Amino acid sequence: MSKASILVVENEPLIADDVSETLERYGYNVVGVADEAPEALELIRSESPDIALLDINIEGDVDGIELASQLKIPFVFFTSYYDQKTLDRAKRTNPAGYIVKPFSENDLIANIEMALHRGHKKGTGSEKSPEKLFVRKDQEIISLKSSEIVYVEAFDNYANVYTSSEKYLISHTLKSIGEKLIPLGFVRVHRSFLINFDLIDSISEGYVFLKGHRVQIGKSYKKGFMERLSLL
Repeated sequence: MSKASILVVENEPLIADDVSETLERYGYNVVGVADEAPEALELIRSESPDIALLDINIEGDVDGIELASQLKIPFVFFTSYYDQKTLDRAKRTNPAGYIVKPFSENDLIANIEMALHRGHKKGTGSEKSPEKLFVRKDQEIISLKSSEIVYVEAFDNYANVYTSSEKYLISHTLKSIGEKLIPLGFVRVHRSFLINFDLIDSISEGYVFLKGHRVQIGKSYKKGFMERLSLL
């Protein structure tokens, strides 16, 4: 019987308990249950599970899909959401499986076994090639590589996209922009800010500094963000 270790991320206690009991009955080691992203990241750091089972609708400002984009281990979504928009978001994170609730024990175990068998590994996003994006400025459409974007700032139902030398006003919300940029190595550090992790120069007194820009770190994002740092 498999002894793979699994983290369960689910905000409904009864479901979390039921899933955990099922996994343990099949011989898996459940290293913990989390209902929000910072707790899940802490358990991954301390327990080093082989795979994560993620609900999409979890507690806090970061949902399961945004959490998935930060993981370096295989993960399987199990969720009641199967609308096209959610599926499109989930696909960008390259999951090892996607189970729709309610599901059978067979569905659950088969997805986990397939994910483990494939040895499906996930990076932070920084390994991916920069993606070419297009923004409008006055009457012009300008080409930008994702690697040129330093950070994005929410502005009502719009967003300001900053490079090292330019600012572009985009007619999309920060959330919708994050769906494209988070899989490419960007990180949400505040309800109003999304930053390019690769361009961080330093962090000090609640701010992150990137290419001459200063961005505030929100209290509810600080723990998860700091856990991503490889401190020597």
